[in-house]
Amino acid sequence: MTYNENNHPFDNATRLTGESDNYHGHTSECYANMVGPFGGIIAATLLRAIFDHSARQGDPLALTVNFVAPIIDGDFDIATKLVRTNRSTQHWSIELSQQDLIAATATVVFASRRKTWSSTESRFPSTPEAKEGVRVSGEVFPSWLKSYDIRLIQGGIPPYLSIENEEAFVNSVTLQWVRDEPRRSMDFLSLTAICDAFFPRIYIRRNKFVSAGTISFTVYFHVDATTLSAIGDKAVLGYARANRFYNNYFDQTAEVWTPDGELLATSSQVVYFKE
Repeated sequence: MTYNENNHPFDNATRLTGESDNYHGHTSECYANMVGPFGGIIAATLLRAIFDHSARQGDPLALTVNFVAPIIDGDFDIATKLVRTNRSTQHWSIELSQQDLIAATATVVFASRRKTWSSTESRFPSTPEAKEGVRVSGEVFPSWLKSYDIRLIQGGIPPYLSIENEEAFVNSVTLQWVRDEPRRSMDFLSLTAICDAFFPRIYIRRNKFVSAGTISFTVYFHVDATTLSAIGDKAVLGYARANRFYNNYFDQTAEVWTPDGELLATSSQVVYFKE
């Protein structure tokens, strides 16, 4: 079933009121994490503030969100500022506040693309189809995971998931098919959240749950709105790995691909962990 997007839980979760540079929103139980909201839904909401702005031009090119304090369940305010509009790019800054304190900041670059020579150097991962993956399910998981249909090919967390794969648990790689649940047509907002729809890398590498939280999250978009809309509500392929775990912090790099092998977005983040 495909929801009318105006009534989809994702659209309700990212919905804002207000106009110009000042918006108001509320966290959603459907995208709750272990503590506070799922970071991907916050990033998507901040991006939506620019999409809702009357001065916005072009499609998003890059988004960086810095989580400067824990975001609590409840109301929040978003303030946007158009820093500068150039010939082909537009630069924005954003602040999310709760109880008169800043909880997250962001910068966004929008761009007007021109048709040019194009090439993709990253290689589409060789992987089984989504139907062969292990479905993430179970009451142990926070609500945001239930808002996605995730089929894991590699990178599970026993005892809640068990994947027979000789590479599992010897590195931090995750390979998964993912789409919104209920189904929803892909757009830049949902793509942003999907870029964060992975278990923390330390779960995979250490083979257990560890207290962790994202500090900074960046998405680079490699498509335009027309190309993105053609995907519809198909599952996309996510690949994620870490480069290093060191003294309470680790990184994550990720890629999101169409089933046909087109690279939609790449992302990176740095995450705090405590044992």
